[in-house]
Amino acid sequence: MILLKFESKLKATPEQVWQRITSVDGLTSEMKPIFTMTAPKDIKNLDDIYVKADKILFRSWILLGGILPIDFTDLRLKSLDPGKGFVEESNMGSMKYWRHERKVVPTEMGYTLVIDELTFEPRFLKTLSTATIKFFFNHRHKNLKKYWNS
Repeated sequence: MILLKFESKLKATPEQVWQRITSVDGLTSEMKPIFTMTAPKDIKNLDDIYVKADKILFRSWILLGGILPIDFTDLRLKSLDPGKGFVEESNMGSMKYWRHERKVVPTEMGYTLVIDELTFEPRFLKTLSTATIKFFFNHRHKNLKKYWNS
């Protein structure tokens, strides 16, 4: 298993951060322009989804540049603690195992930490897959900082 951790200090309240990072629009803005993920039109926010362990909520296609399907995830939220974090443990085409834990942690006045902890095992091309995920999550955190700290 591969373990990676990414952390960003954002100039916003936990409530503001939570609202943004759990909305489909906010998640899409973190990922662009490298990737986008599809979601059913009626889902606007992770809070809209009923959380039940081991239930696949929907299949999301991962689109390179917002166009080319390169992978999929059968989205499964293991837990959702509004305002504090979530654990996603999904089946993916490219992964034997995928777990993404995202935490929202208040710090000093007016700042919030977003922490992403990933545990995964690629089906193939372990080194390339790991480098791609590192690059992509660094990109996501750069976009978070750009949005909140500019």
